[in-house]
Amino acid sequence: MITNNIRKSILHMVHYSRSSHVGTCLSMVELLYVLYYKVLNIDPSNPQLVERDKFVLSKGHGGAALYATLAERGFFPKSYLDRYYINNGLLPGHLDMEAVPGIETSAGSLGHGLSIGLGMAIANRQSHNPGKVYVIVGDGECNEGSIWEAVMLASTLQLSNLTVIVDYNKLQSFGWTNEVINQENMAERWKSFGWETFEIDGHDINEIEQTLKTSHKGPKAIIAHTVKGKGVSFMENKLEWHYKSPNDEELLLAFKELGDV
Repeated sequence: MITNNIRKSILHMVHYSRSSHVGTCLSMVELLYVLYYKVLNIDPSNPQLVERDKFVLSKGHGGAALYATLAERGFFPKSYLDRYYINNGLLPGHLDMEAVPGIETSAGSLGHGLSIGLGMAIANRQSHNPGKVYVIVGDGECNEGSIWEAVMLASTLQLSNLTVIVDYNKLQSFGWTNEVINQENMAERWKSFGWETFEIDGHDINEIEQTLKTSHKGPKAIIAHTVKGKGVSFMENKLEWHYKSPNDEELLLAFKELGDV
């Protein structure tokens, strides 16, 4: 199964580089799978296609998930994943649009990706480009004021070519998201700013696809309820996997759960 392949690549990358953010990578695997295999108008052999759909991963510290998805989809060889986040490597820990094909913008500092996607959507409309723009933001990232500035402008301009997915995995760097800043009314907030808003199970592939393909007259917000560390039982809903990397034993256990051994 492709989603399992992506998860295994993420785990392998984070393990050998001894890096972090595995939990935030695993929570959005189904979202990335549906985008890159079911929704986006893209061509891995021509990643600069003018009328392509564009995807921005605003929570750029989860870059391993996007690298793994792009490699699985054929944008670059999977061997590149062996050069993630290491000295003299190829793939930086935070996304770098110059590193490999398929990455629309560099990312890492939270709060910028939605504004970048907004600009892309405006440019497409002004140039009569039919390409659509999709952005994934984190729930903790929604603490950033720049997110809401972009939200207000997008609804004012009624950008029907812009879709945002909130990876609502309920955990951020220092604790449960709603204990840091209460966002239990996440969907109502987006609705109040004039976005057509949906709440879904962010791991249900059919529901994700159906919601992404639902037509809309203005900007669309999808609140995707997800599980941090999804797919590996001992990582799920555990704050420490925002920072930890699996050791050899934990990697083997994770692979067993994913059906690799």
